[in-house]
Amino acid sequence: MRPSDEDRQGPVIRDRRRIDPVTGQVRDGARQSGQGQAGQQRGPAQPRPGKHAVSKPGAASGASPGGGQPARDGQGNQDNGPAPGPADRAERDAEVEKMTAQLAERTADLQRLQAEYANYRKRVERDRIAVREQALANVLTELLPVLDDIGRAREHGELAGGFKSVAESLEAAAVKLGLNSYGEDGDPFDPNLHEALMHSYSPNVTEPTCVRILQPGYKVGDRILRPARVAVAEPGEADEDEGGGDDASTHHHPADAGGGD
Repeated sequence: MRPSDEDRQGPVIRDRRRIDPVTGQVRDGARQSGQGQAGQQRGPAQPRPGKHAVSKPGAASGASPGGGQPARDGQGNQDNGPAPGPADRAERDAEVEKMTAQLAERTADLQRLQAEYANYRKRVERDRIAVREQALANVLTELLPVLDDIGRAREHGELAGGFKSVAESLEAAAVKLGLNSYGEDGDPFDPNLHEALMHSYSPNVTEPTCVRILQPGYKVGDRILRPARVAVAEPGEADEDEGGGDDASTHHHPADAGGGD
């Protein structure tokens, strides 16, 4: 009797267990069926599988070290490689420390630039105000002789008609720009505000006093444009031949030097 193909090939073992006894993983049904078909199509020339061929690690699941699939541990979790050692942790800590130092340095640079910009804005604003005040002072200084002429015309009763209206408008505009006149008879003499043109002695004063305003002073805010020019009297017995006050250059009193800025 002629032997059949099954007798020549030997018995075929098909492992239909869904859980691999070695890895403990659930087998892929499609992959398992494919392996079964491959076992059925094995020809006579192929080597006969051993008795325990299906129980080799990775043989039933189709995974191999070089098959391109990630290795898994006994619990079915993917193995991501060895845990970082002390050297890796030290290198990572050094990198974090370096980045922290760089961040602190950049933050300090940003704060310094912000402070410099704030100071620059303050300096520009201060310079702008100073330039404006200087320009205004220059313009008003040129108007002082005109204001003096208006004052003398008013004292002599010559300020009338259309000239009076123009003069008052000019004075109002100067005051609006911040120009203020100062100096009154009887003010205490201040060398920072007054310029002494005449000097005398008088028993009617107890301190150096401006007994006569020869020319009013002008200022813008705290800025003196022109000191008030005055006649100064100090406590003492008046000379009969002084005639109400002498030229300050004759007596050479310290107040004669004037206190104009």
